[in-house]
Amino acid sequence: MKRAIMLNSEDTVATLLNHAEAGESVHILTAEGKETKTIKVGESISMGHKVALLPLKKGDKVIKYGAVIGQATRDIRAGDHVHVHNMKSLRLTIPLNAPGNHQ
Repeated sequence: MKRAIMLNSEDTVATLLNHAEAGESVHILTAEGKETKTIKVGESISMGHKVALLPLKKGDKVIKYGAVIGQATRDIRAGDHVHVHNMKSLRLTIPLNAPGNHQ
């Protein structure tokens, strides 16, 4: 059984507790271990990465732990991987010319 955890009822993403392949069902658990719902992942997502719990439009806030952690940079479907390819952090901005930033 694939599982992910959401720590706050306001969260729009959950963190995977197992690796999940595209099309697999993931059971979404609360911090207390209660299952809230099941979603199908739309793509392969590694353990520890975020999965969208509901559709997000470009510009929508990404919420984890009940706090805004970022903003969607494109539309994201429920079950999609949420990471740097489709969200930007609102916590920290690292300039491209920062020391140690090798491109």
